[in-house]
Amino acid sequence: MAKHNELGKAGENAAVAYLEQQGYIIRDRNWRKGRLELDIVAVKDLELIVAEVKTRSNTQFAEPEDAVDLPKIRRTVRAADTYMKLFQIDIPVRFDIITVVGNDGDFKIEHMKEAFYPPLF
Repeated sequence: MAKHNELGKAGENAAVAYLEQQGYIIRDRNWRKGRLELDIVAVKDLELIVAEVKTRSNTQFAEPEDAVDLPKIRRTVRAADTYMKLFQIDIPVRFDIITVVGNDGDFKIEHMKEAFYPPLF
């Protein structure tokens, strides 16, 4: 596995551990249907949380959350809509971004709740 893929997997594992420590129940990780993909789907307080995880070894060139641009938001919202219809989920949904910066075993995690909303156009 390529080094950046290993870092991404370790970052996602750290994000899941963080969410579980905060009382979230993880429903799915790396859920896929066709070209649609969701990093983490969790539930807490009768709300579905769709978390986009961005892992970087450092922030020298850009902040990890900057990679969540409008096209990525649209794909994530479309994937969440498909997920909710497929599993017949009828509770509010929240879109979060979790940034993981550092190296395996020494990560700084930031959880941005309600990081974005579904675009209206």
